[in-house]
Amino acid sequence: MPVLNEVSILEDALNRLQPLRERGHELIVVDGGSRDGSMRLASRLADRVLISGAGRAMQMNTGAGNARMPILLFLHADTRLPDNADELVGNLLGRDGAIWGRFDLRLSGSGIFYRVVEWSINWRSALSGIATGDQAIFVSRIAFDRAGAFDDYPLMEDVALSRKLRRRKWPVRIRDTVLSSSRKWEKEGPLRTVLRMWLLRSAFFLGVHPGRLVSFYYRDRHHD
Repeated sequence: MPVLNEVSILEDALNRLQPLRERGHELIVVDGGSRDGSMRLASRLADRVLISGAGRAMQMNTGAGNARMPILLFLHADTRLPDNADELVGNLLGRDGAIWGRFDLRLSGSGIFYRVVEWSINWRSALSGIATGDQAIFVSRIAFDRAGAFDDYPLMEDVALSRKLRRRKWPVRIRDTVLSSSRKWEKEGPLRTVLRMWLLRSAFFLGVHPGRLVSFYYRDRHHD
């Protein structure tokens, strides 16, 4: 779990993962430079708390590099797994040569707009074989290492990893949903958020480097 100044939601997020720890799974939190006490809080509720440079790609690579388990699952702090996530992943990964996959997504916001967004994200992933970080990507350690881990991008690191893994094997889809917070959508405006992400994703697929995209992303957000 990569975190950066998430103390307001982190305790609840980690408490929900304690049953997985009790069943023998390892919980690693990687802090990217928090100044709000996130590390101190996480140290009570995770198996290990690590420090890396800022940026999800670097944080998740740091966590993966220190993990002891044969299966890796990358989870955002504001995304909630189903209670039996370990069983769901374990039943699918390795079957018919499966090496990676993702969950279907549900957003916490109410209203038809969020239901349409969920539907479009889930079916886009099903048709394209591309997953986003909000969908709790999971992958065998061997496949992750062979893919070269996350590229050190400030954006689109999840899409880039999906593209590399997809070349070897189509992802498995778990239709049980993860619940992801819609806070960023509500803060910035749902329609504006969708349009921004479509534009960024389209530019990335057309070959624009994420290092150029990030300046647009943050400049646009500063106008909110």
